[in-house]
Amino acid sequence: MTLRPDPCRQLSRLEEQRRQTQRQIEMVERQIIRRMTARIPDLLPRRTHYRHGKAPDPRAFLERYRSQLAALTDERQPEIDALSRKLARQDRAITLLVERHGQAAEMSKRSQTIPIHGGAVKPI
Repeated sequence: MTLRPDPCRQLSRLEEQRRQTQRQIEMVERQIIRRMTARIPDLLPRRTHYRHGKAPDPRAFLERYRSQLAALTDERQPEIDALSRKLARQDRAITLLVERHGQAAEMSKRSQTIPIHGGAVKPI
């Protein structure tokens, strides 16, 4: 005899896996930002004074910044794409589980929480 899996537990597991995948995507984005921030001093113009009365072109800095950002993002794009596909699959699985078990999953999820002071809800 096999036990039927509890929809609430399945939903909780799927949601936790989804949160982990989302954290991985955010971590990759933070790493790209951190590397870009470290490169900013190299992108700034070498001279601090105007040469022959001509101010440095701010567009040149932005072009260098954008090209470096595109290069860093391209390096990590396969990883970002894979995590995004995984996140989409997890979203579909959560939606399917909720549709399949409908009220049972939502009601059992709510029954596992208790109200605390101020109307907030605390998981058991």
